[in-house]
Formats: sequence, C-alpha cells, structure tokens
Amino acid sequence: MKKHSPSDKMREDLDNLLAKINALEVSAPDEYQKGIVKVLRVLVEGQKHSISEFEHLKKAIDLVTLQLFDVQNKINS
Repeated sequence: MKKHSPSDKMREDLDNLLAKINALEVSAPDEYQKGIVKVLRVLVEGQKHSISEFEHLKKAIDLVTLQLFDVQNKINS
C-alpha cells in the first residue's frame, strides 16, 4: 500500500495542477471545455482547502492530547 505524500508535497502538486488547469482554460476553444476547466479548478482548490483543514485538525488533536496528559499528571500527583 502506498503511503501518503507529505502535505507540503501534496500542496505543491496541486499548485502545479492548478497552473495546468489555468493553461487549459486559456486554450479551451468552446464554452463547454471552459466549463469543465472551471469545475476542475473548483475541485483542486477544494482539495487544497481539505489538506489545510486536515492540518488544523491534526494540530487540534495534538493540543487536546497534551491537555489530557496534563490532567492525568495532576490527578496522579
């Protein structure tokens, strides 16, 4: 099973993908293809947002874990 890339690498890949999508929009010959490019852009931007939110959740879980250890230490002292 393949492991996930680090979040910085995923963001970089998504930024590169977004640049390619922007280039596609410029070269799209009709409104149908421009519409598809807009949908792709929204999906990529949503994925970037999801990565950021996941990072915030990981930090929050770490902080809650530290607080639990502090409480446990105070109870045991």
